[in-house]
Amino acid sequence: MLVSAKEMLNKARDGKYAVGQFNINNLEWTKAILLTAQELNSPVILGVSEGAGKYMCGFNTVVGMTKGMIETLKITVPVALHLDHGTFEGAKACINAGFSSIMFDGSHLPFEENFAKTTALVNTCDVLGLSLEAEVGAIGGEEDGVIGQGECADPDECKKIADLGVTMLAAGIGNIHGKYPANWPGLSFSTLEAIKAKVGDMPLVLHGGTGIPADQIKKAISLGVAKINVNTECQLAFQEATRKYIEEGKDQQGKGFDPRKLLAPGFEAIKATVKEKMELFGSVGKA
Repeated sequence: MLVSAKEMLNKARDGKYAVGQFNINNLEWTKAILLTAQELNSPVILGVSEGAGKYMCGFNTVVGMTKGMIETLKITVPVALHLDHGTFEGAKACINAGFSSIMFDGSHLPFEENFAKTTALVNTCDVLGLSLEAEVGAIGGEEDGVIGQGECADPDECKKIADLGVTMLAAGIGNIHGKYPANWPGLSFSTLEAIKAKVGDMPLVLHGGTGIPADQIKKAISLGVAKINVNTECQLAFQEATRKYIEEGKDQQGKGFDPRKLLAPGFEAIKATVKEKMELFGSVGKA
């Protein structure tokens, strides 16, 4: 069964740990993340970008696949299926398809428009019992064609959005999507502290979790971050393991060309990456 992310994130905030959002791209990704969460008794959030949703034949397909896996694999830990960096239209489509959690990313819009569209979604999600994530201050890097410069959010704007009644808030604190450049100055903890002071108990979200040093992750959690997003790191692990399998010629040995064998090393690499992150975030045993 899919659940809202609200309860798991409130528990994470109170328990000073974070729940990982791991983005899915296909069957292997989804299965690897669900099995790892079950093995570690950890709550988990499956992130789906609009681009990944389209790639997987639409949001209805994603919901059907995920629900089917939860039932067949006997997954009992809390699982939220979450739209990542959604447009307003994308958010409405995912609500209709049966997602249990939604992110509306209006950070690239004028603040007034972000505020108005978030307000409309708060009302809908409240009625349906879905969790809602909003964003203030664009996260750096590129996410499905939306490019941000790694801004630091305005704490007053964060408070205005938080006061609408969203479940969680993603606020830019110098974090970026993808690989971090060598000259990246690190997270702005002064910004995070100022935001926390304004929004109170609101669970905060850290996007761009790939490549942030462990000590900065732990400090962010101590300052109110309850959800951390990971995508690129799983993709790199999958790519590296698949490349190794091919370069060693294993696809040409026996039935090594069978996609179930060809994709197995990447599948295991995703599992190992998710396990490492869940341990770092402190969510193991918290289901």
